[in-house]
Amino acid sequence: MNRLMETMAMGWTRLGTRFLPFADAATPQLPLGRLLRLAGLQVPIGMATALLLGTLNRVMIVELGVAAWIVALMVAIPIVIAPLRAVIGWRSDYHRSFLGWRRVPYIWLGTLVQFGGLAIMPFALLILSGDAHGPAWIGQAGGALAFLLVGAGLQTTQTAGLALAADLSDEKTRPRVVALMYVMLLAGMVASGFAFGLLLDDFSAMRLIQVVQGAAVLTMGLNLLALWKQEPRDSRRADDAPPRPSFAECWSRFTQGRRATRFLAAVGLGTAAFSMQDIILEPYGAQILHLGVGATAALTALVAMGSLAAVALAARRLARGTDPYRLAAHGVLAGILAFAAVVFADPLESSLVFRVGVVLIGFGGGLFYVGLLTAAMTLDTKDMRGLALGAWGAVQAFAAGAAVALGGALRDTVAGLAQQGVLGPALEGPAIGYSFVYHLEIALLFATLVVLGPLVRSRGAERRAPPSTAFGLAEFPG
Repeated sequence: MNRLMETMAMGWTRLGTRFLPFADAATPQLPLGRLLRLAGLQVPIGMATALLLGTLNRVMIVELGVAAWIVALMVAIPIVIAPLRAVIGWRSDYHRSFLGWRRVPYIWLGTLVQFGGLAIMPFALLILSGDAHGPAWIGQAGGALAFLLVGAGLQTTQTAGLALAADLSDEKTRPRVVALMYVMLLAGMVASGFAFGLLLDDFSAMRLIQVVQGAAVLTMGLNLLALWKQEPRDSRRADDAPPRPSFAECWSRFTQGRRATRFLAAVGLGTAAFSMQDIILEPYGAQILHLGVGATAALTALVAMGSLAAVALAARRLARGTDPYRLAAHGVLAGILAFAAVVFADPLESSLVFRVGVVLIGFGGGLFYVGLLTAAMTLDTKDMRGLALGAWGAVQAFAAGAAVALGGALRDTVAGLAQQGVLGPALEGPAIGYSFVYHLEIALLFATLVVLGPLVRSRGAERRAPPSTAFGLAEFPG
């Protein structure tokens, strides 16, 4: 296995780092083959996210005839696990393993849990749809358990995986490692979304079972490959491990000085602002701008394009010493412009302005995500990277889930009030409910800027930061 990976890495290296994205993120301690395998942990996470939030939504409602409120409840179940990410990160920081590992046991546990959820999911959904014998509550309980297991598994794997990436990378290459992890997450979401759509185009119960359980097997295989000889074994963790401090004690140390608290507040506000439009963006394009099914389906690709451009810019700027909080603030500013463009697309009746806004949403969200993830990895946490990344993930996941639910509810509520004439004759159009949500997102982004302000380094401090080597994707031709 090692010889094969070394041969592949040497073959790629002959092409030159100028034409290889992320090749210059490799170090002697973390060579290119090992780095790519480590980043591969994000692919099953993106695959599960696309399956839960995209493909199964439509399959459950349209093909299986499940009530929409049950689908919304199922999708929201993984949010229940989100606050536990901080606890998972804390335990991985101080885990005592007789094999000398800290992160690997939690990544492996998360993989097994995610595999189990995907394995039982199609059968639970078929029972839930009523296309089977037996009481309906079995399908409801099985579906809830499946979504809970998948959510718990991917959140455990992501928390421990990011902590392992922070452990293995050095301060110089960490921004590019963060960018690579984010790109692999996007690649997993986009590629699996297209694959699920093609495979389930000719829908049948047997095809659903094959596709979802195939995703379970692929998750297990990719994570096994990613974990192969990644974390060094430290015998001191088995023979003379230090006592584990309580979670309350670690949390008190982590939040000391309020800098970490302000950081988490910025994560929550910004994530909510960028996520509230997730389920109303495509309906807005269809209902207000009269875009076709193909045009609205392409919006996901536009968001991904903006995010990839943001990753390229972020990694290059971070490698040159830019403060990650300042970079995140630039993403917030791009988000304000993005939502303003989306709002003005209606009175201007311009699908072009709308598409520009959609790309800027992805661009701003990408800068914000990469900037604050880099900040989480570089916080002065005194060997508590797992806790820091777990807290970041917990706040982000909870804020995103709550914002998506709130965005849909606010859109429906305001649209209903406008239709009844409660808001006055000037606010009776079909776009009022959507516009309210977009304006609320702009307000949340301004609040995020206020919270981020004290965290940003001065320009002089940025200029004194040592520059790093160029980021491969930013140098990509064309």
